Amino acid sequence: MDKYVTRQPIKALKEDRIVGYEVLFQKDYNSIYSNSDVAVADTISDFLMQNSDNFADDKLTFVTFTPALLFRNTPKIFDKEKMVIQIEDHVMIHPLAPTIIRKYRAEGYEFAINDFQFSPSFFSMLDFATYIKIDIGNKHDSKDKTSLINLVNTMRGLDKKCIATGVKNKEDYELALEINTDFVEGSYVAEALAKKVNRMEFLQGNFFQLVVEVSKDEPDIEQIEEIISHDAALTYALLKIVNSAYFALRRRVSSIRQALVTMGISQLKQWVYLLSFNNDSHHDEALEAVMKLSFLRANFAMALSDHVEDFPIIRSEAYMMGMFSTLQYLINAPLDEILAEIPVAEEIKAALINKEGICGTLYKLILSYENAEWKNVKAMSDELGLPSGFLAQTYMDCVEAVNGIWNSLTISAEQEPDLTEERKTHA
Repeated sequence: MDKYVTRQPIKALKEDRIVGYEVLFQKDYNSIYSNSDVAVADTISDFLMQNSDNFADDKLTFVTFTPALLFRNTPKIFDKEKMVIQIEDHVMIHPLAPTIIRKYRAEGYEFAINDFQFSPSFFSMLDFATYIKIDIGNKHDSKDKTSLINLVNTMRGLDKKCIATGVKNKEDYELALEINTDFVEGSYVAEALAKKVNRMEFLQGNFFQLVVEVSKDEPDIEQIEEIISHDAALTYALLKIVNSAYFALRRRVSSIRQALVTMGISQLKQWVYLLSFNNDSHHDEALEAVMKLSFLRANFAMALSDHVEDFPIIRSEAYMMGMFSTLQYLINAPLDEILAEIPVAEEIKAALINKEGICGTLYKLILSYENAEWKNVKAMSDELGLPSGFLAQTYMDCVEAVNGIWNSLTISAEQEPDLTEERKTHA
């Protein structure tokens, strides 16, 4: 079995707040008693054992467990305060399910019921569940809406939290609002969050580290390059100013290192300090989600590009492709207009705007992977000559890298003193 795994955000419906991530595996359960279930359980269990900390963030983690995984105590590799055990119909009908579920519940684990239906097997598990997941995809006629509203109201009366799943477009999202679920999950959720940003912003911890670095007596260009490369908006702003009429360059600069050398330390300091006065320091979870997404795509694109034969752009450009895939949400303009302002490779423009070429195929692979569209993932990985078996581990390694760097940035921002008064003092 190809071990595909990804994270999908679960957002509070009426707030720009991610409450958790569902870890999605490619799965093929034929029967709860078949050998395939044991094989799948073995594969997932081994993978979780190796990667349980990689996607552990400050959010809840929702994972669907097979009976075999529950019986071998696999959920216990997670912190029960951050873990939600998801169960499906094939777990509920297992004769030993009530006993094992009651055991986990007594130990403090929370449960979610996937794709809830009005049937005795689902209602028999309600006492154990905190979350009820309701698939609302393509359920837009009046009869479906009435049924969904009744279901949500019934669950709320039983003090359950409802998660609308299968939210793939604006219509699904508006349906979730109409039936008044608590949370939403699906491929449209990240886009819905992104559309709340629509302004140029910079990650506070990341930007603070940049201010600190350029303020040193001997700034480290390599360190500055690394800091800027973690932030799509900073990268865009740097390339745009260096390629402006002010510098009057004969050839347009397309890399962070070239831009830094062209600008020079003195003008770089002026640019950073100018940005610092315009930088809004309020916490914005929608912005944070978009920044993390762009950073994860950048790392994933770069890692995968190393394994694509005759890939038309270098790995740093593949990184930039991933970073710039969210620019239309960070800057209030269409992506084609944004990319026209900076000298990125034509392959990157074709990929991000029209999803064309080899780079476009890689970009589509990344988007399909995010959305757990496993058939598309398999087809495109085959087209690119990527061994599908290593995609999951590469993705999890990238998640771990993003989480690690993100935590270091935010910790740095919290621990260091406010520079505002210091700047005023030296003004």
